[in-house]
Amino acid sequence: MNFKIALIKGDGIGPEIVDEAVKVLNKVAERYGHTFEYTRVLMGGESIDACGVPLTDEAIAACRASDSVLMGSIGGNTTTSPWYKLEPSLRPEAGLLKLRKSLGLFANIRPAYLYDELKAACPIKDEIIGDKGFDMVIMRELTGGLYFGERKTVMENGVLKAYDSLTYDENEIRRIAIKGFEIAMKRRKNVVSVDKANVLDSSRLWRKVVEEVAKDYPEVTYSHMLVDNCAMQLVKNPGQFDVILTENMFGDILSDEASEITGSIGMLSSASLSETSFGLYEPSHGSAPDIAGTNQANPIATILSAAMMLRFSLNLDEEADAIETAVKNVLKKDYRTVDIMSEGQTLVGCREMGDVIAAEI
Repeated sequence: MNFKIALIKGDGIGPEIVDEAVKVLNKVAERYGHTFEYTRVLMGGESIDACGVPLTDEAIAACRASDSVLMGSIGGNTTTSPWYKLEPSLRPEAGLLKLRKSLGLFANIRPAYLYDELKAACPIKDEIIGDKGFDMVIMRELTGGLYFGERKTVMENGVLKAYDSLTYDENEIRRIAIKGFEIAMKRRKNVVSVDKANVLDSSRLWRKVVEEVAKDYPEVTYSHMLVDNCAMQLVKNPGQFDVILTENMFGDILSDEASEITGSIGMLSSASLSETSFGLYEPSHGSAPDIAGTNQANPIATILSAAMMLRFSLNLDEEADAIETAVKNVLKKDYRTVDIMSEGQTLVGCREMGDVIAAEI
């Protein structure tokens, strides 16, 4: 089968980790008789340098013409990079927000799974993690809330004052809740909906709509949890979670916390889905400009994101399983990048990690 994939390599370590994911995808294509046709798309800092804006209409059109999008990372050092001297609408991250909105990518799926081989890298005590570890998915609403609300800075009585609006309508909440419950039906059938309903009207509406959706999924047990309690529970007892359903900003924060307890943010994949099978796949970590070009980056999150792409957008479950199994086998053989390295293991660089994973396909 032939598939069209838009590649956004991006900034910092983005080109390095995307190259390794492509290496693994090419091995899958060879092994299973597929053809992956790649289209290079600029976004973020590299698009600013080349085109003057973080995302062009031509780039959006190229993504729409593809079956899915695989992305590395965007952005740079916010203190030293000239990109961050531009107005906010022209900075690298504005391109990602625009792409999500333009492609209708409202559902962000971020799995957080603790590999047995990485328990030593997990910052949580063994007695908390236990023998079973944890295996959760954070379902984050991606195109509404505070990040997309009206914002302005004005002068009032000689003092600068900033406004950011957090808004959701019931339809935005309902569609992400449905996605969350559908994912739960394929897992352990438990949803924890996270909000701040003791303070925010938007959270009270969120809770009301989630309860309505839950009635259509009687097999799924569900509960509500305040976001501050959820942040604590993630480090106190992460094994309790199956699917965490939450809004944009809360999901942004909680998913980064969840990624760190896996042992390294370099292990956490991510999928952003539309109402169709189309999706954007990316690692959850940033561009790490301090190690860009040094061959130190961990490509596993991007490689696992490619596996999610095969599963959710291209309907290639067996091929996705092959990548995930390859990653597990490589970890069992004690190959490690520097971020997950422990004593007695084999240190490899970004390119070498891609090589050994591809060899396992």
